[in-house]
Amino acid sequence: MAIEVHGTAGASYILARLYCPVRGIPGLLALGACLLLAPSAGRSAQPVFRGTTDVVSLTVTVVDRDGRAVRGLTASDFEVREDGAPQAIGLFARAEQTDVIPLHLGLMLDTSGSMDRDIDLARTAAIRFFNRLGEAEDVTLVAFSTEVRVTKYRPADFPRLVERIRLGEPEGMTALHDALGVYLDGASAGDGRTVLVLYTDGGDTRSAMSYREVLDLVRASDVTIYVVGFLERLPSRERFEQQVRLQRLAGDTGGIAVFPLSMRDVEAAYDRIAAEIRGHYTLGYISTDTTADGRWRDVEVRVRQGGVNVRSRRGYFAPYRPDLAPPVP
Repeated sequence: MAIEVHGTAGASYILARLYCPVRGIPGLLALGACLLLAPSAGRSAQPVFRGTTDVVSLTVTVVDRDGRAVRGLTASDFEVREDGAPQAIGLFARAEQTDVIPLHLGLMLDTSGSMDRDIDLARTAAIRFFNRLGEAEDVTLVAFSTEVRVTKYRPADFPRLVERIRLGEPEGMTALHDALGVYLDGASAGDGRTVLVLYTDGGDTRSAMSYREVLDLVRASDVTIYVVGFLERLPSRERFEQQVRLQRLAGDTGGIAVFPLSMRDVEAAYDRIAAEIRGHYTLGYISTDTTADGRWRDVEVRVRQGGVNVRSRRGYFAPYRPDLAPPVP
C-alpha cells in the first residue's frame, strides 16, 4: 500500500519532529544513527543492516580517472579512519547484494511553475531512471513546489508510481529545502542503503528552512544524495551560486551533482548516476571511540590501489547518551 503525506513543510513542523527523542537519542542524531547486522525475516538467512547507534555504515563509491565505477573490490582493498584512527571493517557488501543491503530509492522532482516548458521531458527521464533500478525494495516519490507531497511505493505499486510521476501541472514556487527536510526525516528509520536522486531547475524560492539548516540535516543523515540540476535558464550569477550549493549538498553525502547543458541531456545525467549506484560498496565498523558525547566525527575512506577516486559521507554525529557522556567542564 502506498503511504502519502501532504502539506506545506514549515521549518517548525520539520524541526520539531527531528528533535523529538527517538529511542533515547535526540532526533537529529537519530537521523545519523548507524547500522548493525541482524537477521531479516522474510529474506534469506543473510544478515542485513538494522538501525542502531553502535555500528557506523558507509556507502562508498570508487571511480577511475574517467569517472567510471570500479567494481570487484574486496574488504581488504579499503581502509577506514575516524578522526585519524584506523577502524576495523566488520561488514562489507557490494551493491548487487540486495539480500544483504536492500536499496531504498528516493526520487525528488521539482514540479514548480518554472518547470512548465520542460516537465514532460523531466518526467520521462525520471521514469526511465527508475526502471533501470528495478531492484529497489521501495521508491519514495517527493514532488515539491509550494507544497511537498511524499508517496512511498512498494514493488507491487510501481505501476502507480509511474502514473503519479506523470500527473499534475507544474505550478507554484520551489520549496526545495523543506522537501529535503521532510524526506530526510522519513528516511532516517530505514535499514540498508538509501539513495536520493534530486531533480531541480532552480534555487529555493519558498522554504521556511534555510540552506544551513538543510546542510545540518544532510550531514546527520546516512542518505547518499545525487543531484541533476538543469540550471541553464537561470542568470549566470544565480546559476553559479546554485551549482555550488547543490554540489555541497551532494558532496557531503558521497554523491555528486550533475548539470546537463540542455534538457535533452538530462537522461544521460541519470544514466551516470544509475551506474554509480550499481557500483556502490557498503562498509560497516564499530568505532573504537566509545565516548557517547554526540559530537561530529570525521571519517575518511581510502582504497589501497592508486588511480582511483573514493567518495563517501564525510563523517557522522556520535550517539549521545547522557549517562555515558563526559562531564561538561
